[in-house]
Amino acid sequence: MVRLRLQRLGRKNRPFYRLSAIDGRTRRDGAVIEALGWYDPLAAEGKQLNLNDERTKYWISKGAQPSDTVRNILAKRNLIDVKSWETDREIQKKKMAERVTAAAAAGDAKDAKKA
Repeated sequence: MVRLRLQRLGRKNRPFYRLSAIDGRTRRDGAVIEALGWYDPLAAEGKQLNLNDERTKYWISKGAQPSDTVRNILAKRNLIDVKSWETDREIQKKKMAERVTAAAAAGDAKDAKKA
């Protein structure tokens, strides 16, 4: 399965990412099928992202699965269905809230046992 993911470049404390189509079994900085653009989180707002929209749409149409971060970027550029992205984000937020409450309850149970 092909994945759309970010490859980290740049030096320490100065991240720079390339958005690439990569085989899902390959490591993060492994061999690239196709480079689709770049993302610079430290640049000015208008110059943060350079993306080949046509090729990105092509890979998505062929079944490539974007990583969570890439999916957020694509949704903000309206390259994927925004409604499904929003519903998935809400589901993820609910799951995270449940994990936090479960962890807090487990921590309280440990404290009660010690006392």
